[in-house]
Amino acid sequence: MRDVSPSDEVLVGVDGCRSGWIALVLRPCDTTPEVTIFVRFADLVAEFGAGAIIAVDMPIGLPDRIGGSGRGPEQAIRPYLGARRSSVFSIPARAAVEAETYREACDMAQKCSDPAKKVSKQAFHLFGKIREIDQLLQADVSLRDRVIECHPEFAFCRLNNMVPMATPKKIRGAVNPEGIAERVEVLASHGIDRGLFTKGPPRGAAMDDLLDASINLLVAGRHAEGLTETFPASPMRDRNGILIAIHG
Repeated sequence: MRDVSPSDEVLVGVDGCRSGWIALVLRPCDTTPEVTIFVRFADLVAEFGAGAIIAVDMPIGLPDRIGGSGRGPEQAIRPYLGARRSSVFSIPARAAVEAETYREACDMAQKCSDPAKKVSKQAFHLFGKIREIDQLLQADVSLRDRVIECHPEFAFCRLNNMVPMATPKKIRGAVNPEGIAERVEVLASHGIDRGLFTKGPPRGAAMDDLLDASINLLVAGRHAEGLTETFPASPMRDRNGILIAIHG
């Protein structure tokens, strides 16, 4: 992988999948990444060690209040994504993410947002995974510089000369071959072997999950080299001191 320089650090790109988490890991001195499925994010962190840089497509950092359409990171990247901006879900305030039911989440989101907004079902289905990471980062401060938030569609845009993808990965819930092929070309141009996608994803994950974990691996490599930026440029931290930013 020519776009990920040799490093003493383990690099990991992660995406949520139906079985838990799909991770694409590149270990020091390796040239080919390994694909693994984990049920729990804590198991993933334990497997790769405290020194790993983990770029994950999951919101990190939860404000107590929301002004506008989601957190600062969502608002910061949408203008770059054109037709792909709908892939950026609006994440509500911490109280809503910590709610146990959809109705309670909507109530808390409305109370903690201006203008008042409920929670989308798509966002609500992410809350369990958001809490997994949040609890780990609250418990272990040392992970906060190593586990970073990224967004695959924005990462594809960044690594495509700031040109967003022209086609969606899915259409009406089904994989779109044209969208998959477009993203494979971007990944291949940055050194990820097309053969990884010919084999297909492991059991418990879908092809779009594999694509997202792959682009997130490239983000982890860029972060290790000090090449990523935060969006927004001057991010806030939540009440627990966790950075609220997408890296790209």
